[in-house]
Amino acid sequence: VQLQASGGGLVQAGGSLRLSCEPSAKISGIRTMGWYRQAPGKQRELVARIYGGGSTDYLDSVKGRFTISRDIRKSTVSLQMDSLDVEDTATYYCNVNSAWGDYWGEGTLVTVSS
Repeated sequence: VQLQASGGGLVQAGGSLRLSCEPSAKISGIRTMGWYRQAPGKQRELVARIYGGGSTDYLDSVKGRFTISRDIRKSTVSLQMDSLDVEDTATYYCNVNSAWGDYWGEGTLVTVSS
């Protein structure tokens, strides 16, 4: 199964983007779905994660600005990003962790200009 992430791009500070992640086939036994990001010269970090029961985790710096959502039937996960800041500039990766494996998308670049 491959994950295809989309929705990245160039946006001005204060703007919004919506990232989406779609698998090439339905994934069963999903435990968590999430988004990570990696900025140049920095380690990859968890941005947001949603658990099977619907609870969520967010990176402190994105709380109140980003919202993660999912469609269990389609195994898709999205990230609505509002009030973007230059510090949000990074390559964003989607992740699906299931009982059958850990899947990663190739990444989509988000660039926020001042």
